[in-house]
Formats: sequence, structure tokens, C-alpha cells
Amino acid sequence: MIISAQHERYFMTSRDQTLPLYIESIGYNGNQESVKRPSGYPCYHWLQTVKGAGEFRFAGSTLILGESSGILMPPNVPHEYLRSQGDWETLYVTFAGSQCSAITEGLGLGEAAIYQWEADSPPEHYGRQVLGSMGSDQDLSGLEASADMYRFLILLKKHGMKGSRSSISHAVERLAPLIAYMERHYADPDIGLEEMAAILGITPRHLNTLFKQSFGMTAYSYFILLRIRKSKEFMTGDRMLTIKETATRVGFRDASHFVATFRRIEHVTPEQFRTLY
Repeated sequence: MIISAQHERYFMTSRDQTLPLYIESIGYNGNQESVKRPSGYPCYHWLQTVKGAGEFRFAGSTLILGESSGILMPPNVPHEYLRSQGDWETLYVTFAGSQCSAITEGLGLGEAAIYQWEADSPPEHYGRQVLGSMGSDQDLSGLEASADMYRFLILLKKHGMKGSRSSISHAVERLAPLIAYMERHYADPDIGLEEMAAILGITPRHLNTLFKQSFGMTAYSYFILLRIRKSKEFMTGDRMLTIKETATRVGFRDASHFVATFRRIEHVTPEQFRTLY
């Protein structure tokens, strides 16, 4: 790790670059200068405003990067940024790794985008915490910094808002009463999308939008996965329970539908699963 005396900035050495995800550099700039990169940056680049505001330009657009917001750029995307009012305090992280693209794509963070979050939510302070820990710890292996980077991406996925969409944490909070209802009524085969939407007082379409944003699936798909999870608990908890009885306990009208659904999701039959465990 190399420390630059001119800025509060840290660079990782080449030995850290064998990790699947690693921080290349991280720093805080109390008076952000103008930056122009016609060829982009070779690593993923995160830039967030700590105080003030700046202009970020890429793909022919100009975005205002105010407080409680940041932008994530993939490698080699041409861009430039500059102050738009007073002093512009920023924090940045550049990162890469053999699995970096797979991780960002898997989290839905692969494309260039600006993110916003509520004041005092985790993304607001996490970068400074990582910066502080890198300055005080002797993380010669780079493993802690790699874990910190992954944790930051998870927080951005959970708390970050793109455009008019609410954050995942808000969506999950909104869905909490319905999820609790599902936990209590998974044995009821008559519950469908209309009944679920009525619990929250929203339309079925809006309900599916919230579930897809939070869990990447529809509300009914989530309910089916809950039933399958419960069935595994029943089958391993009581070996005398028949497949038909298990199906009834988790809201399936007949055993054949339960077996087909279980095999589609788990890639083994219920009996094969019980033998394994």
C-alpha cells in the first residue's frame, strides 16, 4: 500500500490485484479539481459528493452530483467532472478484479449511473470509514479492503436510488406486512396475487414491481419459494410425514403439483432431498 502525502489517498500494490475484487485506490478530496478523461479510467470508478456539488459529464449528458449522491462508472467510459458551486468535497474509490464485472453485473450495478440516498444512511459514511481503516490497519494481504469493497457495493444496491425509483431498503420495508402475512398463511392454497395486493392496498402490478425491485422475482414466485423452503423444514423435521401431507401443509392442492414444483426449483425430488438430509 502506498500513501500519497499530498492527498488523503491510498493505492493498493500489485500483490493485491490477484483478488477477485480489490480496491485500486481510495481517497478524499477537500477541494475537487476539474478532471477530464477522454478515454475513461481503466478500472471501475465511484465518485460521491461529501459537500457542495459538481457537474459530471458523460455520454453527452451533464449530471449534477450533489450531497448524498454519487456516480458509478464502468472502465473506459469517457467522462469529465468539475465544480459547479463553491468548494466541492468528494470521496472516490477505483476498483477492479477478476470477478469485478460478474459481481457488479450480478448486483445490477454494471452500467454507468448516478445514485442518491437518504442523509445519514450507510452509503453516506461507509467510504470514509473504509478510508480511515485503510490508514490505520496493516492490511498487507488486501483481504479486508476487498471485503470492504464488496460490502460497499451491497450497501449501494440496498440503499441507492436511481431516478424516481425508491431504494430496495424502502421497498422491503413497504413489503414487510405482506411478507409477515405470507409467513403466517403459506398453508392456504387460496391466496393469489389479488389477495396479496389487497394486504398492502395496492394494485397487483405495483406489487410485482416492488417484489422485482427487492427480490428479482414476482410476488407469487416469492410465495412459492417460501412454501418450498417450509416444505424442506417439514420433511427434515418429521421423517414420518408423507409427501402428500407435506404438500398440504405448505399450500399445494395436490402432491403431483408439489413434486413437480419442488423438482423444478431444487433439481431433485422431495424424496431425493429428504434422503440427502
